[in-house]
Amino acid sequence: MPTRPKPPAAMDTAVSPDHDLEDEATFRRLAFLDHDLNGQAADAAEFEQCRFTRTGLARTVLDRAMFTDCLVETSDWANLKATKSGLLRVEVSLGRLTGLHWVDGTLRDVTFRECRMDLATFRFTSFKDVAFIDCNLTRADFTNADLRGASFTGCDLSGAQFAQADCAGARFTRCELGGIGSVASLKGAVVSAHDLAGLAHTLAAALDITIDGS
Repeated sequence: MPTRPKPPAAMDTAVSPDHDLEDEATFRRLAFLDHDLNGQAADAAEFEQCRFTRTGLARTVLDRAMFTDCLVETSDWANLKATKSGLLRVEVSLGRLTGLHWVDGTLRDVTFRECRMDLATFRFTSFKDVAFIDCNLTRADFTNADLRGASFTGCDLSGAQFAQADCAGARFTRCELGGIGSVASLKGAVVSAHDLAGLAHTLAAALDITIDGS
């Protein structure tokens, strides 16, 4: 299970424009409450022991960003584009992350809970002790991702793409797996018996097996 973040007991409140994004900025022990960072951009920004509540990073562009010991709640991060960025001991709950691009990054000790993450992209990203719980991941893209440390519980992964992903040891429990792409990349994954029925048609198509309904 992911290690939980360690936010401080006391935080200052972030205010604009003092805490808008800028290159190589470091934000420590800040509460971003109803804060608008939408559409901004920064290189090498760092967030340590911060809390994001109803905070917008929609359409924001980050390169080499790092989030450590952070809590994210009911925030809109749709279409956020992050490259070579990391999450370490982070919890994200009830978030809107539709179209998120987290490419060539790292996630360690991270929990996503009840998040909308349809069309999210995690290409070339590595996962270690990462849990997705009750998330909408329809048509998410995990191409070339290292998912050996990921678990999915109660998630909708319909149409998700796993091309050339490493799924050895990844766990899928009570998930919707219909229509996933590159099903052969699930080799070595642990799939609950409940989920096998949803995989049947996809597996059959990949193996050129005809299912006779008579």
